Amino acid sequence: MRYGHGIWSIIGSAALVVAPAATAKESAPAPTAAGAATPVAEQKAAPRTILFVGNSFTQGAHSAARNWGAGKVTDLNGAGYGGVPALFKTFCEQAGLDYDVSLETQGGKSLGFHYDERRQLFDRAWDVVVLQEFSTLDRARPGDPADYLMNVERLVKLFTARNPAVDIRLASTWTRADQVWLPKGHWYGKPVTAMADELRAAADRAQRANPAVKGILPVGQAWNRAFAEGVADPNPYDGIAFDQLDLWAYDHYHASVAGYYLSALVTFGSITGVDPTSLGPREKGGDQLGLGASQISALQRVARNQLAASR
Repeated sequence: MRYGHGIWSIIGSAALVVAPAATAKESAPAPTAAGAATPVAEQKAAPRTILFVGNSFTQGAHSAARNWGAGKVTDLNGAGYGGVPALFKTFCEQAGLDYDVSLETQGGKSLGFHYDERRQLFDRAWDVVVLQEFSTLDRARPGDPADYLMNVERLVKLFTARNPAVDIRLASTWTRADQVWLPKGHWYGKPVTAMADELRAAADRAQRANPAVKGILPVGQAWNRAFAEGVADPNPYDGIAFDQLDLWAYDHYHASVAGYYLSALVTFGSITGVDPTSLGPREKGGDQLGLGASQISALQRVARNQLAASR
């Protein structure tokens, strides 16, 4: 018996020596007709690159969205912001889309600032670029689109010089409650939708003047729709109605988590063509930022309806 046990030990050891060689032979790529090895798997396509240029409205300022998901995106200024770009990235991950997301932002600044002071950070080829202007277009002359039109043109020339096929989008932002409901506001006394609609008209003018601009992100119109459909309260100064969302932050100027979430949904749906409601009521970004499933669903529906109306 001892002898038999030794024989099987020798045979087992020999098998261990032979097995790796056999395995290597079996796993080796089959030669092609030319004698070269066939790749085991196709090389993964590079992700689409997207750049967000803007200010605090892109950063997600004055909300929990500002630094949320910062590790998912590249902040070209190293400030550690996540904001709308991080939500966009998160939506893409859940939809199975591969985007390499970067942002270059500065609170309270116009697009002219980014061109004059920061363009060395982003002067390269991008697949997609989102441009977001100062909330009133012009700080000194609210509603005046002159500088906006000039700066969109300058940035379009810069980006198309690097990639003639770049997909440039203009973010048309929301009505500021302080500009509509307070006497000091430029749009005081007008409907709550008026400011967003004027900003959209300016974006439309910029697109007509620059064919490389592929579309407008109708964020302000989605906010208007949220008011019209009873999803959000249009006047935060008289209290928030039961079961409605406040899209503004405490300053009634910047957005709340819900407001930035709606902005990101519109951005995602517009750029990718994916229905925002396909993300579902348990969407990770909204859930982690504290929105309830019914609130997430309602905001997704608003985004979907606005994108459908804007086509």
